[in-house]
Amino acid sequence: MFELADTLKELKEAKKFAEQEVKDINAKIDEVDYALSELMAETETQSFTRSGTMFYLTTTTRASAVAEKKTELYKSLKTNGYGDLVYETVNANSLSAFVKEQTSENDDLLPDWLDGLVTVFEKTSVGVRKAAK
Repeated sequence: MFELADTLKELKEAKKFAEQEVKDINAKIDEVDYALSELMAETETQSFTRSGTMFYLTTTTRASAVAEKKTELYKSLKTNGYGDLVYETVNANSLSAFVKEQTSENDDLLPDWLDGLVTVFEKTSVGVRKAAK
């Protein structure tokens, strides 16, 4: 049991380190990508090949809703025939907490009105934290 506990702790620490490393690498990728795209634009270079890899300028358009205007945007999209772009979602963690609350208030049973609308399961795992000294 202790060997498995040690292995679990080591793996969780390795995962945390790897996730930070990925964040750092992604930040460096963004930095180098920006610098290279700026240099290519300045030198009017649309594309080039180096060491068997082609590098080319590409432009993508990104859009996001103004936070305070989301409801207005969704209504406008629906009104203008683009309602299929609008998706209603429920955060999984919020739904889980809500279902847990509803179940505890209903003698540990899922309320009838939720039956068949949600799947409920329990996941058992081992929590890991530093022990108090």
